[in-house]
Amino acid sequence: MNTPEGRHGDHGHDNGQGLVPPQTRPVHGHDSGHTHAHGGPGAPGGHEHAAGRSAPRGFDSQHRRLAFATGLNVAIVVGQAAAGLLVGSVALLADAAHNLVDAAGVAFALMAIRLARQAPSATRTFGGLRWPVLAAQANAASVLVVTTLVCVEAAGRLAHPEPVDGLVVLIVAIAAAVGNGVSALFVHERHGDLNTRAAVTHLAGDALVSVAVAGAGLVIWLTSGWYWLDPVLSLVVAALIGIQGVRLLAESSRVLLEATPAGLDLAAVQADVLAVEGVTGVHDVHVWGLSDRVAAASAHVEVAGHPTLEEARAVSDRVKAVLAEKHGVVHATVETECEPCSPAGGDPCDVRRVTVHQLAPAHRH
Repeated sequence: MNTPEGRHGDHGHDNGQGLVPPQTRPVHGHDSGHTHAHGGPGAPGGHEHAAGRSAPRGFDSQHRRLAFATGLNVAIVVGQAAAGLLVGSVALLADAAHNLVDAAGVAFALMAIRLARQAPSATRTFGGLRWPVLAAQANAASVLVVTTLVCVEAAGRLAHPEPVDGLVVLIVAIAAAVGNGVSALFVHERHGDLNTRAAVTHLAGDALVSVAVAGAGLVIWLTSGWYWLDPVLSLVVAALIGIQGVRLLAESSRVLLEATPAGLDLAAVQADVLAVEGVTGVHDVHVWGLSDRVAAASAHVEVAGHPTLEEARAVSDRVKAVLAEKHGVVHATVETECEPCSPAGGDPCDVRRVTVHQLAPAHRH
C-alpha cells in the first residue's frame, strides 16, 4: 500500500546498513517489520554505520606517518615563504602555497582518520562524517584566494621584472623537493587506505613541482637575466593550485548538496533493485553522500503477491545487500509496499494497521 513519503508512522520499512550481509548484521527486530538498529552508542534512535566502527589495525602507525608528513610540509611551507619574500621569488611563494594546500590535504586525511573513530551521538547520529567535507570547503576557498594573490603578483612581475637570486631559489626548491620525497616515502604503505594513498600522491606531486622551481632557479642563476622565468613558472604553479581548488570545491559542494555521488549511476541502481527476487517496482530512489566516501540511499520497493511481513523484510534485506555489494551504499533505508500485506501466520491486513498496532509505545515514531 502506497503511503506518503517520510511518514514513518504509516508504513513498514526496514532501515539498516549494507556493510555486512543481512544474515550476519545484528538487528533489533520489532513485530511490525522494522529492523532498525536503535540505541547506538550513546544515541537513542540512532543508526549504526561506518563512523561508529572501532579503529582498524595500523591506525596508530598511519596516524604517526600522516602527522609526520603534515609537520614536515608545514616546515617546508615556512622555509619557502620566508626565502621567497627574502629574495623576491614569486615562484617560491607559489610553490609554498602549493605545499600549504597539500599540507592541509594531509591534515584533513589525519582528521578523517580520527573522526572515523567517533561513535554517533544523540545530536550527531552519523558521527563526524561531514566535518572533513566542511574543512574541504574552507580549504578550497583559501586555495582560490591564494591563487588569485599569486596571479596578481606574478602579472605585476611580468610587467616589471625584478632581480631574483637564482641560487637561493635553487637551494630552497631542492630542499623542498627532498622533504616532500621523504614525506611521500614515509607515508607510503603498500596496502594503505584511500586517505593515505591520496596523501602520497599529493606529496609526490609537490616534489615534482619543487623540482621544476629548482630548474627555473638554476636557469636564472646561470643566465643572470632571465628573471621573467620566475613569474611565468609561478603562473603555472598557480594554475595547478587553482584547478585543485576548483575540483575540491566542486567535490565538497556535491556532498553538502546531497547530490548523487560521482561515479554512481542512478539508473543502474534502479535496475539492480528491480532485478531483486520479489521486487515488482521501485520508485522514490534517492542516493547521496554522507561524506566523500560514505554513501546512503532510500527507496520504495513494490513487492509481488501477498507477502507476510517476514517475507517483505527478506525482500528489503536482499535489496540492501545488492546496494552494498554492487554500489557501495553503507546505509540504506528500504520501504516495502504491498497491497494487501499479511503478518506471519495471519490473515491479509492493512500495512498501516499492522505497523501501528504491533509497535511498542516506546518505539512509535
